[in-house]
Amino acid sequence: MQRFAMKLVWFAALFVASASFAAPPADLDRYAAHALQTFGTPGMTVAIVEQGKPYVVRSYGVRRMGEPAKVDEHTLFAIGSTTKAFTTAVLAMLVDEGKLTWETKVADVLPGFKMYDPYVSSEMTIRDIVVHRSGLGPGAGDLMFFPPTNFTRAEIIHGLRYLKPVTSFRSSFAYDNLLYIVAGEVIATVEKSSWEEAIRRRILAPLQMSETTTTSVLPAGANRAWPHARASQEVRGTGPMNALPEVTTIDVAAAAGALNSNGLEIARWLELQLNAGMDAKSGTRLFSEAQSREMWTPQTLLPVAPAPPRLELAKGHFRAYALGWGVSDYRGQTIVSHAGGVPGMVTLFVLVPEKHVAFALFTNAEESGALTSMQYRLLDHYLGLKSPDWITAVSETVKERLAKAQEQLAASKEEGKGEPVKGPSLPMENYAGRYRDAWYGTVTIESVGAGMNIKFDRTPALSGKLEHVRYDTFRTRWTDRNVEDAYVTFALNPDGSIERMTMKAISPLADFSYDYQDLMFVPERP
Repeated sequence: MQRFAMKLVWFAALFVASASFAAPPADLDRYAAHALQTFGTPGMTVAIVEQGKPYVVRSYGVRRMGEPAKVDEHTLFAIGSTTKAFTTAVLAMLVDEGKLTWETKVADVLPGFKMYDPYVSSEMTIRDIVVHRSGLGPGAGDLMFFPPTNFTRAEIIHGLRYLKPVTSFRSSFAYDNLLYIVAGEVIATVEKSSWEEAIRRRILAPLQMSETTTTSVLPAGANRAWPHARASQEVRGTGPMNALPEVTTIDVAAAAGALNSNGLEIARWLELQLNAGMDAKSGTRLFSEAQSREMWTPQTLLPVAPAPPRLELAKGHFRAYALGWGVSDYRGQTIVSHAGGVPGMVTLFVLVPEKHVAFALFTNAEESGALTSMQYRLLDHYLGLKSPDWITAVSETVKERLAKAQEQLAASKEEGKGEPVKGPSLPMENYAGRYRDAWYGTVTIESVGAGMNIKFDRTPALSGKLEHVRYDTFRTRWTDRNVEDAYVTFALNPDGSIERMTMKAISPLADFSYDYQDLMFVPERP
């Protein structure tokens, strides 16, 4: 998911000094307040774990803008894709018990499992479905669960067979969520229960994480953080920070990112990781040291992109994905980490194994500036280094990124400006009808007066107006303005009938879970 579906935030560690710290930075509270103010983030929780020492959990700000309730150590945040490590941990337990191996074929556990390529269908292993090397594009098929839909897990898994790969199998990294839904169903099948029940029984109950939920639907009155985003303009991330109406419900993709938790309980989870699967409080081992090493062993290499000038110090030399965790270096130090996001919230878990330190950062705002600044400050502290002004460096980098995106969007609008608007080729009513995509299903376009409406039939949030742009390209104006708009382009047959309809996100910064580009609709014929 992201940010929503859940994108990784890659970071590095700094040169390892000989000093060891038994306490958080002395300026932690002041620094956190400055970060929240700079980035307009309403609230945040920081949980720090040092092996053998009491947890440090600090909370700041409010649960929801305009309301007095404060964030505290029990406040629940949606943790997004950091859920993936819980899923791989249960798989590791099943490997320990001999119920499967990482090389077990998925089709041997889930008969009927199919990808687009028959060879991939037969060769896909448990390891393959959790390391993002399937050959699918980034976020492919996410529109089957995000924004919220009425698809079932079985229908989503069935839809995988219609998603065309963009690279060869096991050749490169592309982050996905759908195959973690498959991983959840593998667990459910082997355990003869649901993924949710397996997580509760195998992880949450032993660690006494009684407040953590396996659903994104929280009861009224819960001590929970509310999501916030700058979503009022075409480039998401600009404009005022506003509270979103509710946390997005993504329970159909629970194994990929639906857990809600808090600083106090995630500290137990991080301690378990530092202890290689041993719960220090009960003396119970949840998974073996061998599987702990396996889950942190790099599997899929990622390219190292150039760092923005102000963040050059944070640039690592390698990046890789392991089993539900990312692994990177930061000037010689190994970092194990994963970020998670749903609309309006971003979370980050970081472990520095050689220092026996881990921390979690929870924010109730969609952008990651406060989170990134805090991450680097904590790494500097626990690695014994003088910290630069990360808040300013991150803030200026974010501003430049947003300005560039706005320039790109403005430039696209300037194309053909001053010339007569050309098209559309057909009378508006001729575009109306029902269109079908192999993996998503149907979209309905209706002629309404002089205009048109579009509706994704299984996604309530994707409904609104179609406005003409030029030629046979239109744009959406979704009724729900928290959803990314898209261009809609029709291609015609020689006789003037519609051959197909394709889509593309308008904002250059749209999250990859808005995978409009993977859709290829054809008219449904009577």
